[in-house]
Amino acid sequence: MGGNVVGIGTDLVEVERMRDILNRRPRFVDRVFTSGERRYCEAAVDPSERFAVRFAAKEAVLKALGVGLGGADFADIEVVRTESGQPELKIMGRAAALAEEQGIFRWLITMSHSQTMAQAFVVALGDDRLA
Repeated sequence: MGGNVVGIGTDLVEVERMRDILNRRPRFVDRVFTSGERRYCEAAVDPSERFAVRFAAKEAVLKALGVGLGGADFADIEVVRTESGQPELKIMGRAAALAEEQGIFRWLITMSHSQTMAQAFVVALGDDRLA
């Protein structure tokens, strides 16, 4: 299950900034996060940290795909949890089409957050077509 590194992306989000956005723009959550992500994040006493780290993951995926904001819908990128609790990426829609064009078949992700900062790092692995 190897593959070539096709793209790498990372992003850092200030939790307080995410908290402000959530308070000022309640529809932001519906536009950016999937229903599963919303359920997971809103189960926390303060969902800001969870939303911030997932937003960082979405930005990191866009960077790994080599596109900027608008290259794919944020809701096309979902952070899900495996049974063990490990984060995984589910890529859909335009993001999936971009990944397919680039031969990407697997995503690796790590995320971390504190009360002040959230960071995500992703690696896109692809087949040998583009090597």
